[in-house]
Amino acid sequence: MDPPQRPQSSLLTSPPELTPLEQEVLEEYERLAENMKKLANQIDHLASAPASDILDGLRELERKTSLVFTLLKASVYSIVLQQEIDWGGGGGGGQQHHQ
Repeated sequence: MDPPQRPQSSLLTSPPELTPLEQEVLEEYERLAENMKKLANQIDHLASAPASDILDGLRELERKTSLVFTLLKASVYSIVLQQEIDWGGGGGGGQQHHQ
């Protein structure tokens, strides 16, 4: 009748006899918990520090992407316009290429 006489706090500090497998499992859980704490700390560090740098980089990328898109649209428009000129009013049946 030893277990009913122990208070709850003493069960946590001095566990009953464990098999080697149970002890190994508990130690592995302890290592896992420690690794999870380290991971959480690392994520906190990464999440807090470079936010402004990431935003600045994304803004620069957005500007460059917008410029490329605008140039692409202008090129496509130029090609379409040139084809309309060549096919519609080229005069004399030959294709004219303006640059």
